[in-house]
Amino acid sequence: MTTLTLTGRVGRRVGRGIGILVRNWLLFFALIGIWELATRLAESPFFPPPTEILSASVKLWFTGPASQLFLTDTVFDNVLPSLGRTLGGWLLAGAFGVALGVLLGRSKTGMDYVGPLFAFFRSVPPPALIPVFIVLFGLGPGMQTGSIIFGAIWPVLLNTVDGVRSVDQVKVDTAKSFRTPRSYWVRSIVLPAAGPKIFAGLRLSLSISLLLMVISELVGSYNGIGRSLMDAQQAFDFPLMWSWLVLLGLLGFGFNAAFLAVEQRVLRWQPTRNGRI
Repeated sequence: MTTLTLTGRVGRRVGRGIGILVRNWLLFFALIGIWELATRLAESPFFPPPTEILSASVKLWFTGPASQLFLTDTVFDNVLPSLGRTLGGWLLAGAFGVALGVLLGRSKTGMDYVGPLFAFFRSVPPPALIPVFIVLFGLGPGMQTGSIIFGAIWPVLLNTVDGVRSVDQVKVDTAKSFRTPRSYWVRSIVLPAAGPKIFAGLRLSLSISLLLMVISELVGSYNGIGRSLMDAQQAFDFPLMWSWLVLLGLLGFGFNAAFLAVEQRVLRWQPTRNGRI
């Protein structure tokens, strides 16, 4: 009876998942069809139909030699460097944000001193500081990575501080009474307890990193997705421009899906992990 019950539950869960997947894809194709019809009727050069965008995308990225897995040089010269800047800046922002957030979160007075300073700097739009980063790092990857780190670190830092401060006081008192080593305490108690808020900050900072990658590449960059997008716009090649825009949307979707998979794996002990979007 127990085996049959478990099998039935698994079957219902799988069926529910397949139903949601089919529904989502049907909605996606319905929206694409509406987009195609609307652009065909409008006949606007600024809004090409999805079929033209798809044709331009295939020509742009998938007409390379077989030795390159049919990927064009554009992928290696523009897409991959942008992905490297995005993920590199995000990882550095995450590492610095979590480390500093743990220190400030466990300090009784740390945020009292630096809180106003953080409120000032996080209110400054990162694109407005691009000239400052150009002076500090020059044109190139240094400026772009610095811009990404500056904009992406705040959600991680502040969420980490909030998560660390929310650790149950009973656990704190128990660790003190048993004289738990600080390294073990942080690794085994503080970080798991603050994990949901840390991951929320990392997820938000990942989307910010993608946006800042594009913005930073619009200024003084010789390659990258942002630069290619601006070149297509200046050449009035609108199908090509929309190809880059669609690619950014796909990258954002892929990053979010991959991050949620990792988050659900790491935080699988939480009963609220199911149903996240």
